[in-house]
Amino acid sequence: MSDAKPPSAAQPKDPVVSGWRRKGLPIGVATLVVLALALYLLRNVLLGTPTPVYAAVQGGLVQSVVASGRIVSPQRVTVALQGTGRVVRVAVAQGQAVKKGQLLIELDNSDGLANVQQAQAAVTQAQTKLKQQSELSQPLAEQALAQAKATAQQAQMALDRNRALLGQGFVSQAVLDDALRTVEVVAAQVASAQLQVLANQAGGTAVLLAEAALRQAQGGLSLAHIRLEQGRVIAPSDGVLISRSVEVGDIVQAGKALMVLATSGPAQILVQIDEKHLSKIALGQQAYASADAFAQQRFDAVVVYINPGVDAARGQVEVRLDIVKPPAYLRQDMTVSVDIETARRTDTLVMATNAVQDAASDAPWVLVVRDRHAVKQDVTLGVRGDTRVEILSGLNAGEWVVPVSKLGVTAGQPVRGQPSPMPVDGP
Repeated sequence: MSDAKPPSAAQPKDPVVSGWRRKGLPIGVATLVVLALALYLLRNVLLGTPTPVYAAVQGGLVQSVVASGRIVSPQRVTVALQGTGRVVRVAVAQGQAVKKGQLLIELDNSDGLANVQQAQAAVTQAQTKLKQQSELSQPLAEQALAQAKATAQQAQMALDRNRALLGQGFVSQAVLDDALRTVEVVAAQVASAQLQVLANQAGGTAVLLAEAALRQAQGGLSLAHIRLEQGRVIAPSDGVLISRSVEVGDIVQAGKALMVLATSGPAQILVQIDEKHLSKIALGQQAYASADAFAQQRFDAVVVYINPGVDAARGQVEVRLDIVKPPAYLRQDMTVSVDIETARRTDTLVMATNAVQDAASDAPWVLVVRDRHAVKQDVTLGVRGDTRVEILSGLNAGEWVVPVSKLGVTAGQPVRGQPSPMPVDGP
């Protein structure tokens, strides 16, 4: 018989313990680790999972509408010529500041100068004729009247003498008839001379005709000057030339746009606001703006115009803002970002926006921590800032709220809050 012992039954082995044994961990230490893990899980079950929370606090809140726009001048003037011709001078360069009355563009004006000279000659001629009425025609008419009256007096005396002689039989009836005809002719001459005197007096027909001729000549001279000026473009006001499309030698047509002048005045910001924000925007609201090229240098502005119409294609409303103190670096058409302050609260109950669920609906709610459990609580919202929102009802100051980002937390679940700092809105 063999002395070998029969194999004994295999003993069960704990894989975890065996593993720890292979790693050289004492069984007692392994037991303590398992126990600690169990206690940690038990505590989370009984006391709740550690969860970051925000505390509702009394504080300030700013609601704003953010938009992008550009710098514009109050008015732009498109420069064009009324005349047609060849450009002989462009007096300003793009970007140059100009003064009211300064020459901008000039055409070849040879024909215009000739027309002015011709019209001036016509005025001089008419003035000479009018002067002639008072210095020559009037005295001559008066002299002719005096002569006609003298002749008429002599004819009347001859008629009277011939009548006496006819009664004495010294002259015939034919002589008397001739004397009578002479008196009638001379009387007509006197009447004509009197009319000439009246015509050459102030207000007379001859003077009126001469004055009318002078006015017509003066009108022709004015028209010639206007046509001459149509070949010159003068700056209508102070401003800056922001664009031009004309050079010396160009042949231009009347009415063609050649330059654009931004008139001087306080610069404005032009922005397009989404129509959904229209109820929040009002005249006089304060705003903060910054140019994209100088993002750290903010400046103040104020809403001064809201377009009464809505751009149906884009669903936007045009809004203009005056710049309180324009910084020196601003340029025409520069892109700027604007924060329009639409509401401000200095002492109200606020909560982080990301702690409110269904905030855009008619029934927003939060998960508030009460008795160490997450409780669904309906809330009423007020002014909404960038990162915080006003709570009008549903919460009390100091209560903890679970952020929306903690999607694993549900109503009724135990929660052990860990307060986190609430985000702060802008200015």
